[in-house]
Amino acid sequence: MTVPMLLTPTEAAKALGIGRSKLYELMQAGVVESIHIGTCRRIPADALSNLVARLRMDSRPRSSRVEATAPAPRQAVAQEI
Repeated sequence: MTVPMLLTPTEAAKALGIGRSKLYELMQAGVVESIHIGTCRRIPADALSNLVARLRMDSRPRSSRVEATAPAPRQAVAQEI
């Protein structure tokens, strides 16, 4: 069975387990990518995977996230004698 590259809003909402209205809100806000083919709106299947990955990353505690920036340089601690 071939996985479709583009989903209807109804199919995409069902795949995410949300309502169609909520999906349209997410598309309007630019959270979920969508394209138009003529008068039809379609959602790329990988846009759903990207959304879920972003949501999973956002829901992790900050301490468990991998930071993309380099660690701050260590400062030498002066010892007093």
